[in-house]
Amino acid sequence: MSINVVLVEPEIPQNTGNIARTCAATGCKLHLVKPLGFSVEDKYLKRAGLDYWNLVDITYYDNLDAFFEAHKGGNFFYSTTKGKYRHSDMKYEDNCYILFGKETAGLPKSLLSANPERCIRVPMIDEARSLNLSNSVAVVVYEALRQLGYPNLR
Repeated sequence: MSINVVLVEPEIPQNTGNIARTCAATGCKLHLVKPLGFSVEDKYLKRAGLDYWNLVDITYYDNLDAFFEAHKGGNFFYSTTKGKYRHSDMKYEDNCYILFGKETAGLPKSLLSANPERCIRVPMIDEARSLNLSNSVAVVVYEALRQLGYPNLR
């Protein structure tokens, strides 16, 4: 069993490193959609991921079209502050894909408007703009894993 975390054009290496560590600790697969706002050799990326890099299953895509082409028929969820549903309102299934957008702009508006019933949000007070990307990923991933019974985790 696995959850797929998809980062679309991430910009901050420390966030991606933290997310990679979360994926390593939970057995989630990580998908990185280019362009990336940093080099995969970035010292901040490596430092944030610590010594967990060998535990992470990472796939890279040249763009969002290439990602969707590779995963036709996938069970997709789109994380956004504008989501209609709370992240805990959805029913997650094995091998689903949870997409997160870049730190400064989120996911493409066209993608969100084409999939309103699949858009999720993490609840927060009205005055808060958003959570840090790595925190959002952790919150959503752990809810999905909770629903699946924390497969392969002790």
